[in-house]
Amino acid sequence: MTAGNVLRAAGWWRAERGSVTAETVLLAPILVMLLVFVAVVVHRGVDARLRLDDAAHQAARAASLQRTPTAAGAAARSTVTSALAHAGLVCRDAAVSTTTSSSPGSTVVVIVRCTVDFGQALVLGVPGSRVLSTEATEVIDTYRSQPTIGGA
Repeated sequence: MTAGNVLRAAGWWRAERGSVTAETVLLAPILVMLLVFVAVVVHRGVDARLRLDDAAHQAARAASLQRTPTAAGAAARSTVTSALAHAGLVCRDAAVSTTTSSSPGSTVVVIVRCTVDFGQALVLGVPGSRVLSTEATEVIDTYRSQPTIGGA
C-alpha cells in the first residue's frame, strides 16, 4: 500500500464518522415501537390469565354454596359468564366443568377453559388466539347442613 492509498483510506474512514449515531437515531424509534408492541401482547395474555383465574375462583365459591351437584354446576356457569363479562374479557368457546359430591367437608373443583383472541385489543392486530385453562378448588363448609343446636 502506498502513502497515497493510506491517506485516501484514512480520509474515507474520517468521512464515516457519526454514521453510527445517525443510524441509531433512525432505528431507535422502531426498536422502541417493537418493544411496546411485544409488551402489549404479553400484558394482554397475563391480564386474560388473571381475569380467568378470578372468574374460576368466584365460580368455585358460588358452587360450594349450592346443595346439589346440578345446582353447583349451574351456579358455576352463571358466575363465570357474569364475572368474565364484568371483567371485560371476551372468551370464545368458554367451557365450565364442575366436579363435586356436595357433601359437607368435600371440595368443589371448577375448571374454566376459554379461547382468548389477542387481536381484538390491538390496533395492529396480532394473528391468532390462545386457549387458556384454569382450575379452582373450594371446600364445602362442614357445618352448613347441620341443624342448629338448641333452636338458636
